[in-house]
Amino acid sequence: MSLILTNNFVKVLITGANGLLGQKLIQLILKNNDSVIGTSKGPDRNIRGNHVYAELDITKKEQVNKIVAKYQPDVIINTAAMTNVDQCETDKKACWALNVEAVSHLITACQEYGIKLIHLSTDFIFDGENGPYDEQATTNPLSYYGESKLAGEKIVETSNLNWAIARTVLVYGFVNEMSRSNIVLWVKNSLEQGKHLKIVDDQCRTPTLAEDLALGCYLIAQKDARGIYNISGSDILTPYELAIKTAEFYQLDKSLIEKVDSTTFTQPAKRPAKTGFIIEKAHRELGYIPHTFTEGLAILSKQL
Repeated sequence: MSLILTNNFVKVLITGANGLLGQKLIQLILKNNDSVIGTSKGPDRNIRGNHVYAELDITKKEQVNKIVAKYQPDVIINTAAMTNVDQCETDKKACWALNVEAVSHLITACQEYGIKLIHLSTDFIFDGENGPYDEQATTNPLSYYGESKLAGEKIVETSNLNWAIARTVLVYGFVNEMSRSNIVLWVKNSLEQGKHLKIVDDQCRTPTLAEDLALGCYLIAQKDARGIYNISGSDILTPYELAIKTAEFYQLDKSLIEKVDSTTFTQPAKRPAKTGFIIEKAHRELGYIPHTFTEGLAILSKQL
């Protein structure tokens, strides 16, 4: 996908810069000759590039204030979150601290210096009864993770900032020193090891290539777009269908994949059945066109 953006110089600060999306954003921003400050807990995991990096725990208000005051970016893209859905259910205090309280710290700092905030959210704010969803759909989270992400959205929406929220679904991709895997890599690696997989076929998602999500966030920044945008893939797939397509693409043994329903698993957090996003608004207002799932697998294969 060719990228044609405005020539406006933008200084962007990324939270969660060591994560999958964070690293893809840094690569994209540097490619477009804008200035980027990566922040995250721990040392910089990004490929060496012309970016600034600062260690930052966004749950610590004093740290947030100090870093934002030092760099005073035009835009902050908040990719940092506690996203392990079951862990959020069992450690609610840590979940709330990162997914809600930390967002308040960022808002305060953005208000101080007139900074635009782009905040990442999730399809898990919905109950999965009427997916796929557009930006106006009624929210009803089933899990504590979903509740925390919805609460984060609400405090962004009710702030007096120049804000945007980018909601996404089931992100996949590959970067250096990944802190956690994703469904595509897990399926591929498991099948390569000859493991038998049980994968649900009674849930629907619109899986999102990390490069596409990074592009959507960057388009919001470049165009100074405001409000809520669904930024995901366009292919509606069950996890089982996703796994079969992954096996076929990488020429792995798909007979190792067993179709099951969600009652097969006992998990702390409930998952919405059918989510996925309608992305017409992002296409219309941002020019956002994601890769197909098969195209995404091809991009991923070149990186592995």
